Amino acid sequence: MQMEYTTSEVVDLYFALKLRGFEPDLEKFDGHKHVDIVFERPKLHIEVDGIQHNQNPKQALSDIKRTFYSIVDGYITLRIPNVLIREELNETASFLVEFILERYYKHI
Repeated sequence: MQMEYTTSEVVDLYFALKLRGFEPDLEKFDGHKHVDIVFERPKLHIEVDGIQHNQNPKQALSDIKRTFYSIVDGYITLRIPNVLIREELNETASFLVEFILERYYKHI
């Protein structure tokens, strides 16, 4: 069984979003899987992915299935590459603010 752990990139993005006034859940279990960052009200899951998500076919298939089950539950899943958090954290977090607000206002 693979152990779940929070990467530094997930933590960095989580705190970047908190600094922008949001209160997401970190490493939340949704009844089926652990999700890196969850916003309940706009029904948004954020997954921060390492390179294995693109290079390992079993991992990629698992990701597609996870995304499907999130959609069934009414959530949209954003997959953010680790490198984007490491190299462009501020711009990524700022864009996510726009995305989150757009989702939020559509789900009021």
